[in-house]
Amino acid sequence: MILPQTYTAALFLMILSMICWGSWANTYKLAGKWRFELYYFDFAAGLLLAAVILAYTAGSMGFDGFSFSDDLMHAGKRQWLLGFAAGAVFNLANMLLLGAISVAGMAVAFPVGIGLALIIGVLLNYILRPAGNATLLFAGCLLVLVAIVADAYAYALLGRIEHEDLAKLGKAKSTRRPTKVKGVVIAVIAGVLMGCFFPLVEMGEEGDVGLGPYAIAVFFALGVFASTMVYNLFFMNLPIEGPPIELRDFFKKTVIWQHLLGIAGGAIWCVGAVAAFVAAKAPPEVHVGPATAYAMGQGATLISALWGLLVWKEFKDGDTKVKTLVAVMLVLYACGLGLVSMAPLYGQQ
Repeated sequence: MILPQTYTAALFLMILSMICWGSWANTYKLAGKWRFELYYFDFAAGLLLAAVILAYTAGSMGFDGFSFSDDLMHAGKRQWLLGFAAGAVFNLANMLLLGAISVAGMAVAFPVGIGLALIIGVLLNYILRPAGNATLLFAGCLLVLVAIVADAYAYALLGRIEHEDLAKLGKAKSTRRPTKVKGVVIAVIAGVLMGCFFPLVEMGEEGDVGLGPYAIAVFFALGVFASTMVYNLFFMNLPIEGPPIELRDFFKKTVIWQHLLGIAGGAIWCVGAVAAFVAAKAPPEVHVGPATAYAMGQGATLISALWGLLVWKEFKDGDTKVKTLVAVMLVLYACGLGLVSMAPLYGQQ
């Protein structure tokens, strides 16, 4: 299998991962009014297809003579199951995250959902394996939490402004101010689940019979694909937004480019995941430091938020107060991420 042999290669993979994870949701936004439940069938197929292609190309090449097929034979069945379970847990979180995007947009769903996942992941890792500077870790988590609150409050204020504009035009359905909490609540639930899947990936790679980066990606993708068929039955019948839909709508209410966008979204996410998994397996002498790797992995959230703000203009109707809160959110999130990333460099308190 191909693994990075230089620091530059490992760093490139981390940058690629950050860009892919921060950008894949644009394919859903580009699909227009295509329901996220229907989009997700294509997303799951694209993710699995990309994982298999990468496994039988980059995962079966290189000079070490250890191919993807060898990895499958060598790994334990328990590790197979852990990789599959990680995909299933992630998938529920990601479907909820996409549901939150459909309601609230990328600039709300990603900072709230992935920011909460960051906090949960940091706290769980510290409880299980205390390491790093506790003051920096907890201060960073606190800043991220404040950033999440600022983002949610800005979104709530935006809802009031939009309602007042509709009321002035006589188009408001009610005189009561909307609370706009649904998208935030869904993102919070997604974040809790998202913070729990990665330990399963690490367990699937640990030990003498652990899976390699390309193999764990395939089992992860299988977990995503299989669980999509189960979860989507729930989301289609009890939708987050809009009326219930049926499976036949996947074939009737669409055009080919919408299917291609869904497949592309899954493939982009998968490329980012494989890049991160492979970079983590780089030899010690060229391994990207934990601070750099962590900052880049979580930096995808800022990229997705910027897509939502600058390209999709999700807060364009906000007033000065709303836009100031969004700017504060970005600064606080970046600072919190920086503190968490520096914590391993300064040892334990």
